[in-house]
Amino acid sequence: MAVSGSKAIFGDVYVELVGSCGSSLDFLKPTGVYFAGRSHSSCQKASMILRKREEPNNCFLCGYYISGAMQRNRKYYPSFGPRIKGIHTSSLPCSSAGASHDVSFDGSSKDEQTARLPEPAVPGEKTLMLVSGSCYLPHPAKKEKGGEDAHFICANEQAIGVADGVGGWADVGINAGEFARELMSNSVTAIQDEPKGSIDPARVLEKAHSGTKSQGSSTACIIALKEEGIHAVNLGDSGFIVIRDGCTVFHSPVQQHGFNCPYQLVSGYNGDLPSSGQVFRIPVLPGDVVVAGTDGLFDNLYKNEVTAVVVQALRAGFSPKLTAKQIAALACKRAVNKKRQTPFAKAAQHAGFSYNGGKLDDITVVVSYITSSSNMKKKRNP
Repeated sequence: MAVSGSKAIFGDVYVELVGSCGSSLDFLKPTGVYFAGRSHSSCQKASMILRKREEPNNCFLCGYYISGAMQRNRKYYPSFGPRIKGIHTSSLPCSSAGASHDVSFDGSSKDEQTARLPEPAVPGEKTLMLVSGSCYLPHPAKKEKGGEDAHFICANEQAIGVADGVGGWADVGINAGEFARELMSNSVTAIQDEPKGSIDPARVLEKAHSGTKSQGSSTACIIALKEEGIHAVNLGDSGFIVIRDGCTVFHSPVQQHGFNCPYQLVSGYNGDLPSSGQVFRIPVLPGDVVVAGTDGLFDNLYKNEVTAVVVQALRAGFSPKLTAKQIAALACKRAVNKKRQTPFAKAAQHAGFSYNGGKLDDITVVVSYITSSSNMKKKRNP
């Protein structure tokens, strides 16, 4: 049974997939340009401009990452880079840690494999935990300013988030990355103010947006792990997939006004509202893997390609961070390939454009392994 169609669905979505590997959950759609404060027609006009792709000098350069280790007092931690509106950021090199395996696919959007999702966790049973790692590869032309993506990992609060500043603002001299970074910074603050074990991603996004004053706009995806499973809110064309037993069991659908024109939050109330985001509640089990990312990931890789990298990484015993690097490496490789069919190319062609290959963009990947507290204790005390 399909969870949803390609249309945006508002309100909570309780996912109860029933099926086996082979069903289709094809939600991949294209990416983002400036929409806020303008008419839909101007957005459509903006989507006609497909920027010339450039070969990157170096794909691997980590950027703005907000760590869950930072406390409310905002003390300076030398291991982190310059401050960004009260939240420290990292400019540590994000090397590939070995070349990514070249997963062999024909580039087509095959039917995605799906598996039966588990029943919700029963209170009192083993507590689930979210173990996360990330990699951020800014667009080579934007890396000096840190790119336009932002993300966070709150390890103690069991929450992650990604945001993609809409690049069209650069046409009017505004760096939308500042908006995305402030939005994620405010999200961390809102998460730390939430009742322990009762994080509401939709409420977090509402609070974060209300306090974001930078110019620009951004998509947003916030995910929190609770006893009963994953709770998430997604607005725009960032998103996440859930992988279980080598199968993609869920992929958050894209919200967009038109081709290359996603839903996006703007400072104030000129854009889409946080309440327009789609809310999900998805039961999970130890062994599941959540891959969250911006459109730089999902525009360049099909779900089966991401899943294949995860399967290989698990077999190799990779950490979430190393798995994120492997996925980002493959997405970067696809982004500069001008011949291979990609989700973005397919969407562009469907919209009437003559376009082939990947789309060079900021790429953010956050990988989270779902494990149980009992398993973590065994690892600490073998």
